[in-house]
Amino acid sequence: MPTITDLTVRDIRFPTSKTLDGSDAVNVDPDYSAAYVVLKTDGPKGLEGHGLTFTCGRGTEVVCAAVKALRYLVVGKKLEELTSGMASFWRSLTCESQIRWLGPEKGVLHLATGAIVNAVWDLWAKHEGKPVWRLLVDLTPEQLVNAIDFRYITDALTKEDALAILRANASTKQQRAAELMEKGYPAYTTSAGWLGYSDEKVRRLCREAIAQGWTHFKIKVGRDVADDIRRCRIIREEIGWERKLMTDANQYWDVGEAIAHMKLLAEFKPWWIEEPTSPDDVLGHAAVAQALAPYGIGVATGEHCQNRVVFKQLMQAKAIRFCQIDSCRLGGVNEVLSVYLMAKKFGVPVCPHAGGVGLCEYVQHLQMWDYCCVSASTQDRLVEYVDHLHEHFEDPVRMRNGHYLPPVQPGYSIQMKPASLNEYEFPSGKAWQ
Repeated sequence: MPTITDLTVRDIRFPTSKTLDGSDAVNVDPDYSAAYVVLKTDGPKGLEGHGLTFTCGRGTEVVCAAVKALRYLVVGKKLEELTSGMASFWRSLTCESQIRWLGPEKGVLHLATGAIVNAVWDLWAKHEGKPVWRLLVDLTPEQLVNAIDFRYITDALTKEDALAILRANASTKQQRAAELMEKGYPAYTTSAGWLGYSDEKVRRLCREAIAQGWTHFKIKVGRDVADDIRRCRIIREEIGWERKLMTDANQYWDVGEAIAHMKLLAEFKPWWIEEPTSPDDVLGHAAVAQALAPYGIGVATGEHCQNRVVFKQLMQAKAIRFCQIDSCRLGGVNEVLSVYLMAKKFGVPVCPHAGGVGLCEYVQHLQMWDYCCVSASTQDRLVEYVDHLHEHFEDPVRMRNGHYLPPVQPGYSIQMKPASLNEYEFPSGKAWQ
């Protein structure tokens, strides 16, 4: 197997604040951005691992600095060293004796870890000639379990638990993989619901989405209850009552505010309220979930969930009805696998967060693996979709009738076009001049 000879990281930013794409109650003017990692190798020409971690603009340089601090743990390693001991490799990044103090396993350091770990999986999949989701499906239950660091979660999920889940679905996983190739995986759209959009734009985007086959719509809420009522009414007028509506407060409220605000929105029958309060407040989420259950409103959270430990507590406390893993907030594929397996054990469907540059490209792989190997179901499970910035990727997502079509090219679908990297690199790229 090849050796990793270098690691580079670039600060890539897209000026989405100009059109308010991605705007919500907290992130009012995001510039969708990424710390973009490339692992160079001595393998065949062009064999590289690409990975990124999503940010909202300012501060991306801080994530890039964290990536550079971890660089020495990767450069010089043979790919086989990493893939044969994935859990050990992951722990080497998260438990480096001095750098760990900056986390541990959270914040900027964990974002940097995710970029590097995802780049390794991209490299491994390219070396094997498979998309990441197929690589994961083709691994044995034992190989998958050996990629996971179970420290801090064995009170909720043991290796034996994980093996039992994976072995139960092993004999039929290839059948489900074939089904995905034919039907794709169901999704929901957030593209019509950004907080900064005008009423006219929201109506137009809803109508366009319905024409394209979308059945699930998410709207941003939080800053003003009267405005939220008006905007939810607009969405319902456009999508009707046979389609599902979800709401997302992006952590804007205190616990009591979340409960009071959502009771006022209950008439619009939201399927869930996403991030109703601080992402670290496990008991607060539990209180919201209990209060809103009689109204048929579930609680969803996860895009800012720091690590597998907080996810464990959210599930143990019955604080979430929907688990929303984020492919970059967690420490890459390895940690994500553990959360999917915990969710299976607790009976919580996973609906990944995918608003942001590259996140749709990432999470399609993870959710397809889940369907094949873990949940074996799409019931109450959807992948988020936003129609932004896919044109900058070599292997962008492909959609049909509100479904993700499975990636077929080797890798993690995250490699960006050289021209896009050059134009949007901050601060030297043409887009920032």
